[in-house]
Amino acid sequence: MENQNPDYTYKNVIQIEDADQSRKFIAGVFSWMFVALGISSIAAYLFASTPSLLQLLVDPATGQATILFWVAMFSPFAFVLIMSFGINRISYLGLSLLYIAYSAATGISLSFILLIYTASSVSGVFLTSSVVFGIMAVAGYTTKTDLTKFGSLMMMLLVGIIVATIVNFFLHSSGLSMLISYIGVAVFVGLTAYDVQKLKRIGAGLEYGDASAKKMALMGGLTLYLDFVNLFLFLLRIFGRRR
Repeated sequence: MENQNPDYTYKNVIQIEDADQSRKFIAGVFSWMFVALGISSIAAYLFASTPSLLQLLVDPATGQATILFWVAMFSPFAFVLIMSFGINRISYLGLSLLYIAYSAATGISLSFILLIYTASSVSGVFLTSSVVFGIMAVAGYTTKTDLTKFGSLMMMLLVGIIVATIVNFFLHSSGLSMLISYIGVAVFVGLTAYDVQKLKRIGAGLEYGDASAKKMALMGGLTLYLDFVNLFLFLLRIFGRRR
């Protein structure tokens, strides 16, 4: 499961309560999300389909994971921490470069799903994830209901999923693993709607031309990217067909 980013602290923003600015902000958020998905998809495909690149992750002689494999597995979490805690200190260009590096590293770490699951099932689950994500994103953007308490509940469930995943790492229970996957799907479906509504409200209080707003759009793209990737991975664990 990919790491779910924490809430971010944003300072020195201009309050203007403008619906047009909110739409521009959300457009920027989704643009960054699509950039990350594109980079990750390309990286995953290249490393899964190119033997010379795959050998950088797994030693062909011993079958053991290389240092690059472990870097690709754990560096995305480090990137998220650096970006989230350094948002007010790192320049917009620096934040953008970190975001691109994060997307590539995540793609490399996800390349193994193309080796474990059939291409047709990966494509089918990706399409399903896209439809579900799109529906919930629209719901979160258009609903008049305040999802704050609902989002807090989803975050609590997410913590439970992380704890259960760690426990199951030692138990190796297939039943618990499947239960975690179903709950994970529900959590990230809910978080998608909650995060889109939260970002809509953030955008309504920002002047998009301000550098801080651009940083927030990038971090918002990261939030939705994580929602989508986790939704995709949990659905793949449920419906994916192994080779």
